[in-house]
Amino acid sequence: MSAPVHPNSIPANDVKLAPPKADPFTPAALKQYDGTDASKPVYVAVKGTVFDVSNKRDAYGPGGNYHVYAGKDGSRGLALSSLEPADAVSRYSDLDQDKLKKLDEWYQFFEKRYNIVGKVQDA
Repeated sequence: MSAPVHPNSIPANDVKLAPPKADPFTPAALKQYDGTDASKPVYVAVKGTVFDVSNKRDAYGPGGNYHVYAGKDGSRGLALSSLEPADAVSRYSDLDQDKLKKLDEWYQFFEKRYNIVGKVQDA
């Protein structure tokens, strides 16, 4: 599997987004939205913000290139351009400035394309 594409290289769609929500999600609750249950939406969290990526189920659902991020906060993996499950975790505060910048770019990518449905809370 190849590394994630740089977020700035993907054109933004003219997406009409709903107003952001701040519903709380524990990591365990977020895991229920990993795409394995077709009756539920698919969510990905970046820097604690939960995005509904259901319209890209083919990419984030089971078998998709980015399924490693579904149902969790995979901020570290995005910052590292890694699709390794061990990297798809929320911890990123120890990364260098270049990686933090890349994570910010990924956050902006998600923010422009997907509805915000909540925030990850501590369990």
